[in-house]
Amino acid sequence: MRRRMVFSTLLVTVITVMLLGLPLGALTYKLVYDDSIRRLEGEAELIGFESDAMIERDGDLDLAEFDQEYSDRHIRITGADGESMVTAGDPALDPRSVDSPDLLRAERTTELGTTVEVWASSESLQENVFRAWLGIASLSLLAFGVAVGLSVVQARRLTLPLIDLAATAERLGSGVTTPWNHRYGIPEADRVAEVLDRSAERIAGLIATERHFATDASHQLRTPLTALTMRLEEIIAEASDPDVVRAEGEAALAQAERLTETVESLLGRARKSQNPEVEQVQLDPILDRIQEEWSPVFQRQKRELLVTGDPGLTAMTVPTDLTQILATLVENAHKHGAGTVTIRRLDTGNSVRVEVSDEGEGVPEHLAGRLFEREVSGGGGTGLGLALARHIAESEGARVELVQTRPTTFALFLPAGAGGLSKMTGPV
Repeated sequence: MRRRMVFSTLLVTVITVMLLGLPLGALTYKLVYDDSIRRLEGEAELIGFESDAMIERDGDLDLAEFDQEYSDRHIRITGADGESMVTAGDPALDPRSVDSPDLLRAERTTELGTTVEVWASSESLQENVFRAWLGIASLSLLAFGVAVGLSVVQARRLTLPLIDLAATAERLGSGVTTPWNHRYGIPEADRVAEVLDRSAERIAGLIATERHFATDASHQLRTPLTALTMRLEEIIAEASDPDVVRAEGEAALAQAERLTETVESLLGRARKSQNPEVEQVQLDPILDRIQEEWSPVFQRQKRELLVTGDPGLTAMTVPTDLTQILATLVENAHKHGAGTVTIRRLDTGNSVRVEVSDEGEGVPEHLAGRLFEREVSGGGGTGLGLALARHIAESEGARVELVQTRPTTFALFLPAGAGGLSKMTGPV
């Protein structure tokens, strides 16, 4: 590309110089020629005046004076009668001479009728024309040099951004999504650079979204998979009792359906293709299901999971999301807490509060303000659960807070049911 730009610039320069230089050369020749003829005519007019003065004063011409003064000219003076003729100057410049060079000629007639003809060699004219043409050629060569230099600089200025942009595109293709933020002072190249930077940011966002989906899904699916595994173990252990097998099979099927709902919910949020649609939800069935799923896990550690508080409450939420949030809080209490874990539901008027607390040592003070940040954990955890729980809650107008550090108590604040009444007075 650089070579083509330099060649095209040089070609344009050559054409421009030829279009300007050739007429300028012809005009220069004409100007130098006209100037030489004017000077020669001036000499002829001066010789005529001197001739008339000599004739009036002495009655004759002093040719020796003309020979000395105009040694590089050939002069012919013809009297008014047209018959008397004298010559002076250099005989070699006589146009009648066989070996006479190219000559310039000027003629003037005085007031007394004397005709003066002057011839001069054209060598001086040719030298002046040559010097003028040499100056024009020098300027043309200088123009060529400047044009080539500027074209090289401009080609470099235009091609380097393209090389840089190609490298940026290659980086994007190889998975490096950090924007380069390079600008080149060329509007078109800067526009392409801005588009590539925005593309890098979008690609980085998509990669981060998919990565978060993978980590969030792996975190949120652990609990349903654990419960499903327990149900299958019960089926294997009680294979001889059809009633137990049926009950555990139904529970396992419910867990599988919950797995599907969890995956669809997380995938929808990750790709932002689904907006949560809140609805009026009864809390008791969801809390009972969580207690039923987690009780065997707690019983294995000789711990207990209790559900207390005001029964019959309703809130505006998404059932799947509410299940995920509460499961996260219960899992956090199971893993990092100790003793009995209590789920307490409270009617606060315009909102419903669901608290999850345990009897452990509490949250260290240096972690209390950072527990909801991703990858921040009190020890042994992934640091994803609480951050994801808060994100899910905020997406539907709820919030999750750490309301007490010792004992550890998390609270989920949900909008009250329709009409501002959180307690159901009848079937929904």
